[in-house]
This record gives sequence, C-alpha cells and structure tokens, in this order.
Amino acid sequence: MTLYAPRPPARVLGVDPGLTKCGLGVVDGVPGRPPRLVAVGVVRTAADDDIAARLLAIEQEIDSWLSEHRPDTVAVERVFSQHNVRTVMGTAQAGAVAIICAARRGLPVALHTPSEVKAAVTGNGRADKDQVTTMVMRLLRMPERPRPADAADALALAICHLWRTAHPAVAARQHSMSGGGT
Repeated sequence: MTLYAPRPPARVLGVDPGLTKCGLGVVDGVPGRPPRLVAVGVVRTAADDDIAARLLAIEQEIDSWLSEHRPDTVAVERVFSQHNVRTVMGTAQAGAVAIICAARRGLPVALHTPSEVKAAVTGNGRADKDQVTTMVMRLLRMPERPRPADAADALALAICHLWRTAHPAVAARQHSMSGGGT
C-alpha cells in the first residue's frame, strides 16, 4: 500500500462524559472527507442515585454500544478545569469508565480537549455550543439537531478524532522526519 492509496474508513465512538448525561456518537469516515453518521444517543442517570449505580449504568451502556457498533477507536473528551469540583469529578469518573470499557476490548483511546474539538469541527477553538452543533449537523447531513447538546458533542469528538488521525504510513513518515526514527 502506498501513501496515496485510498484509506479504508475508520469507525469512531465519541464519548462526551458526564454522570447525568453521557453523550455517545458513532461516525465512519476518513480525514478530508465528510463523515457518515452511524448512531447517536445519551446515557442518562438520576442525580439522586448512588454513584456506583450511576457509573455501572454508564459502563453497561458504553459496553453495549461497543458491542453493537464495533468502533476501531474511542475518543473521549479530556477533562478540563472547571469551577465546580463536583462536576469535574463526575465528568472524570464517567470518562474513566469509557476508557476502561475501550481498554477491556483492546481498543485505542484518544483524549481531545474541548478547544481541539471545536477547532476541528468549526475552525474556531472558541466556538460556542450552537456553532459546534450546527457544523455537526452540516457535516453529517442531519435534518434535526441532536439533543441534548451532549449528543452533538459526542459526534463532534468522533469527527475531531477522524480528522486529526493521520494515516499510519504518514504518521510513520512524520515521525522519522522529526528525528524520531531509528
């Protein structure tokens, strides 16, 4: 296979972690081409439920999505600093559940910051949620907005990962050109 041979599509599960709403989105595609929507949804847990039960529900649903959609990789939003420590902890816990589910299956995991995702999807790392959702709809040719916003964010994560992932041969060439080769 040469560097210029067509690349087979990759399937990515995007996870926008959260305890109350954990967004999930699956897309197929290759860098430089419009992606294709496979599935989108949200795992919901009640705020007054026990934390262990909430994390278990998220784990079970993510595991079900991995079985059903068989992604090649999982992209998870990297937790960033927020003022509400409780929100950060819940987001980090839900993100860790997604990472463990992928690791259990031997799937690679990528972490992307919110600004990386926004820049990849809209061209602006400071885009607001409405701009991200609008671009996700355009890119995936969706007639309606994915709801809630966590679902659109999960799709944006998957698209970001598809478009930021270099072909293995190109990545190897870039690595050797940067002095990282043997």
